[in-house]
Amino acid sequence: MTKVLKKQSSATRLSESELRKMEEKYCSYGDTVHYMEKPKFFETCEGSFLYDAKGTPFLDLQMWYSAVNFGYRNPRLNEAAKRQLDTLPQVASQYLHREKVELAARIAEDAKRKFGMDGRVHFNVGGSQAIEDSLKLVRNFTGGKSLMFAFEGGYHGRTLGATAITSSYRYRRRYGHFGDRAQFIEFPYHFRGPKGMSKEEYGEACVQKFARLFESEYNGVWDPKAGKAEYAAFYVEPIQGTGGYVIPPKNFFTGLKKVLDDHGILMVVDEIQMGVYRTGKLWSIEHFGVKPDIIVFGKAITNGLNPLSGLWAREELINPKIFPPGSTHSTFASNPMGTAVALETLKMIEEEDYETMVMKKGARFLDGIKELKKKHAIIGDVDGLGLALRIEVCGKDGYTPDKATLDWIAEEGMKADMKVNGKTYGLVLDVGGYHKNVITLAPALTISNAEIDLALWLLDELFTRAKKR
Repeated sequence: MTKVLKKQSSATRLSESELRKMEEKYCSYGDTVHYMEKPKFFETCEGSFLYDAKGTPFLDLQMWYSAVNFGYRNPRLNEAAKRQLDTLPQVASQYLHREKVELAARIAEDAKRKFGMDGRVHFNVGGSQAIEDSLKLVRNFTGGKSLMFAFEGGYHGRTLGATAITSSYRYRRRYGHFGDRAQFIEFPYHFRGPKGMSKEEYGEACVQKFARLFESEYNGVWDPKAGKAEYAAFYVEPIQGTGGYVIPPKNFFTGLKKVLDDHGILMVVDEIQMGVYRTGKLWSIEHFGVKPDIIVFGKAITNGLNPLSGLWAREELINPKIFPPGSTHSTFASNPMGTAVALETLKMIEEEDYETMVMKKGARFLDGIKELKKKHAIIGDVDGLGLALRIEVCGKDGYTPDKATLDWIAEEGMKADMKVNGKTYGLVLDVGGYHKNVITLAPALTISNAEIDLALWLLDELFTRAKKR
């Protein structure tokens, strides 16, 4: 019987050309990125690699936008999903299950140890949805205030509320405005900042520029007589994700948080892309010595195996008296499959020194791309924290953004014609940055030293080809 089924399956298997025709006719392009004219089809994956139908390995340096931090088909996390599938894969959220409660407790107890504050955890299914939930928390706690601060270059999702606090106008241009609005504040992007300032001096200058908004009522955000701000919260990515993995100076957030605390404005930290040890800490905000009011998470908490997101918030913002049952709801929020895998993720990272491991691997990778910068004039800037790394592609002057060359490099990597030790490879890269000229590197945290060296060789080859084209 099994052989017969396999034959039938093989006989009805559609060719890639047939699938492309079907995609062109039946699939919405609105839920995809489509950077390339013909996006690649992949068949299997494992560890740091994706494989096409021919079995060609593509070293992945973006890992599903930093959702698969622990490698494709991670055996331990896959097994956790299988166990839950065979026990309690589904249950309505009006009931409880062990995995949800244990997961919330671990996250809240960790936040208590690190930030010294009691808090609670609220779940949803995607990063944008968790951002929406945080906006409800903020508006509820601040008496309905709908104005927010956010950063230039910041990205918080593409639902209506999330796009309102995302700096790219193109994400909301066709839909009008809905609910919350943001005033976008300069982020200390040192490479493209004022010349003659150190990174730390630029960070301080950005804080002072923001603080100036509160010097007088005529700057439009502060009523000094009432001691009230018109703005409810500041949404921050400690390290900008889609903005190009821009890493601020260490002094920046301490100064910013003081301004916020002095004026009763909440700090909401978006850890959707940088959380779960991408930067060598569970939460990237831990590098900067401040206490957030809300942390939003998603993506890698389940290693991309099942949609699960959520937020941690201070007790004052989220306790049941102020945020009662039904305040916000999703059918699949805190679903058993997602919470089971996320719980196993937290157990796994507690058993190994991920901080040391990620920082060592990140330093090795960063040293390698610094060497590439010396060799290739079109690399204008490199930087990194843990395994969140950036390569900014520029013109021959080393500064003018060169999106066209980066697009060419990304497509060239997908040709899968680079040979190393007799084996053919492709390279999967992600594009980001204010000018879409930054390679944002988010390899698996499980990447080996040999795979880092392979990545550097492949990048070197692509930059060499770019010079010759």
